[in-house]
Amino acid sequence: MKWDIAGHEWAATLLQQHIIRGQTRHAYLFSGPPGVGKRSLALRFAQSLNCVKPPQPGEPCGQCRACLLIERMQHPDLMVVQAEGEGAILKIDQVRDLQRLLSLSPFEARYRIALLLRFHEANDHAQNALLKMLEEPPSRAILLVTADSPEILLPTIVSRCEVLRLRPLAVDGLALELQKRLAVDPGRASTLAHLASGRMGYAMRLHADPELLEARRTWVADLLDLLPVSRRQRIKYAEQFSKAGGRERLRAALTAWLPVWRDLFLSASGSEAPLANLEQAARLQSLAGKIGLPGVRRRLDEMEHGLEKLDNTNINAQMLAEILMMDWPRLG
Repeated sequence: MKWDIAGHEWAATLLQQHIIRGQTRHAYLFSGPPGVGKRSLALRFAQSLNCVKPPQPGEPCGQCRACLLIERMQHPDLMVVQAEGEGAILKIDQVRDLQRLLSLSPFEARYRIALLLRFHEANDHAQNALLKMLEEPPSRAILLVTADSPEILLPTIVSRCEVLRLRPLAVDGLALELQKRLAVDPGRASTLAHLASGRMGYAMRLHADPELLEARRTWVADLLDLLPVSRRQRIKYAEQFSKAGGRERLRAALTAWLPVWRDLFLSASGSEAPLANLEQAARLQSLAGKIGLPGVRRRLDEMEHGLEKLDNTNINAQMLAEILMMDWPRLG
C-alpha cells in the first residue's frame, strides 16, 4: 500500500522517518486549504503508527483490522473530534471529553490517536483546553490536528505541534493523477483539477458527488448573471439567505464565488496561472478587462473578508450577501 499520498510525499517521508527512528511527536498539525489532503495524510499516519502487519517499518499494510478501521474512522483507539457541520463551532466540552478518553490506556493499539478535524472552527475556550492538554500530553497518545492555517490558531498551540504545511498540486499534475486513480478521460480530469485548484481531496469529492459539482456550476452562473442586473434585483436574490439554512447556502455560494473573483484577478493582472473556472475563461477575460485590476482586487478582498465574517461572527446571512453584492460593478 505504502502511503499513497499524491503531492505530499515529502510529508509522508518525514512522518515515516519519525516512526522508524522512534522520534514520534506527541502532537502534529496538518495545515493547508480545504480539500488539500490533510485528513487523508493524518489517517495514513495513524494507520502507520498502529498497523499490525507493516510490510516495511513505518508503512501501513492497508489490509489488517487496524488499517481498515482507521480508514473508516471506526477504530476503538481513534477518537475523531470536529464541529457538527462545516462552518459550525467546535466546543470546549468536546475537547474535555477527548482529554478524559486519552487518559485511558489503548484498547488494542500501540497508541490512542486523537484526530481533531478543522480545528480552526474551535472557539477560544476549546483552543485553551487543547493547549492545556498539549502542555501535559497523555502517555501513549498522539494528537493529530488539521486546520486551514496555523495562523488561525493560538500561537502556543502551534509551537507545541510538529507543523506540516500542505500545498496543492500543480493543476496538470493533479489531472494526470486523477486519470490514473479515477480512470476518467483527460478532459474531465483537467476540468476537475482546475475546479479544485490542485487540491486532490476536493477534486475527488467533486467527482464522487455530481450534485456538488452541479451546485458549484449553478452558483458560478448566478454570480455572472447578477453582474448586469440592478441593485434591487440583487437584493431580491439575497432574500434566499434569510430562510432556514441560509448561512449554509451563503457559505456554499461564497465558496464557489471566491474562485471566480480570483480568476478575474488573474485575468486582469495578466497572470499565466491556471484558472479554476476554465469553462468560463473567455467570459472572465472580458469581464476582467471591463472591471480593471483595482476593482477586481477590491471585490476579491471583500469576498475573502465576507467568508471570514460568516465563519467567525453571527452576522445575518442575508445582510452580508446584500453588502457584498451592492458594490459589484454593473456590467454584462
